[in-house]
Amino acid sequence: MKSLEDIMAMAQNVQNELTKAQAGLDTIEVEGAAGGGLVKVKASAKGRIIGVDIDESLLAPSEKQMLEDLIVAAFNDAKAKADAASNAEMSKMTSGLPLPPGFKLPF
Repeated sequence: MKSLEDIMAMAQNVQNELTKAQAGLDTIEVEGAAGGGLVKVKASAKGRIIGVDIDESLLAPSEKQMLEDLIVAAFNDAKAKADAASNAEMSKMTSGLPLPPGFKLPF
């Protein structure tokens, strides 16, 4: 069995790697789209919204409800892609760690 110092050093290393990985997530960009690309939402893998692009054809008052629905769909698409990118990056970081099956970081 490893000594307490070894376990503490490993925990500190994991914490440092996790901090680096979390910072890196904000540099990965994903784009969610809806309505065949009429509404696009750009986000970081950390979930921060970077920008929204709305096609001018949707800016008519009669298109208000459809525009709102497309914005929600684009945000949800961006969120799903951000989650996927985040999970991929975090799994790269934890691939070398001796974690029990099903154990996820961050806690």
